[in-house]
Amino acid sequence: MQDLLKTYAPIALEDMKSLRLMNRMDTKFVTTRGKLFRLLELARPYYSIQQVDGKRVASYYTLYFDTPELSMFRCHVSGRANRQKLRIRSYMDNHLSYLEVKTKDNHGRTCKQRTEMPDFDATRPLPTICFTEDDETCKAYVPFLRSYLRYDPQTLHQLIENQFDRITLVNHARTERVTIDTHLCFHHLLNDHRRQLDDYVIIEIKRDGLLPSSMTELLRQLRIKPLGFSKYCIGLIITDPSLRYNLFKPRIHQLERLCPGTRLIPFPHSMTPKPTDYTS
Repeated sequence: MQDLLKTYAPIALEDMKSLRLMNRMDTKFVTTRGKLFRLLELARPYYSIQQVDGKRVASYYTLYFDTPELSMFRCHVSGRANRQKLRIRSYMDNHLSYLEVKTKDNHGRTCKQRTEMPDFDATRPLPTICFTEDDETCKAYVPFLRSYLRYDPQTLHQLIENQFDRITLVNHARTERVTIDTHLCFHHLLNDHRRQLDDYVIIEIKRDGLLPSSMTELLRQLRIKPLGFSKYCIGLIITDPSLRYNLFKPRIHQLERLCPGTRLIPFPHSMTPKPTDYTS
């Protein structure tokens, strides 16, 4: 894989600033590592690859928050179009972390607001982060959250973390960014369950509106179909099988069919563990 990535023309991080796409249309696809190599071969004439300090695969860390009632999770799994997520996203290779509010509207557009967290260390995240006026570490971020988040910051608690590796491709016209995520690993912070999804690859096309996309045509050629994959929701479901996720069940079954023999939900219903207490 590394040898193939070296054949791509590089694009530096500073050249990506004109392609931030903070208000964009996103389309996600899920495939397997077996198909990824072929896709990267086909995409080479149309895309450059982001390179940072000589590295073409970047390491990411994400920490997600929710209310005790899992309001953000439940909005997503119930199919609500207008919804939000709150996370800390860390770019491990350049030691940058941001507190991010992601809002998806009724028209399918994703808007992201973020503020840098210079004191956050993804290699040693704090066991408890509270967005209250009494918390000296995080109280500075309360005004940001009150400006962009629909939920009371004081009710939020950290819930699940994940890590993954990302390849970022940019088309030559600089109108589209494609992220390719591999080696997904999830850790539920309340019940300490961990899961790795090494066989899955998450592809996301990010563009300002429905502009032409070479990647869309290549994915169609390889019979890789659009399939929603929320790292937050999927991560919670596969690390806490006691959660109810009825509307997500068809998606879970689609994911399992991509990798025959893979069971994303580790326990049959008759063996479902005691529900995780999210209100304590």
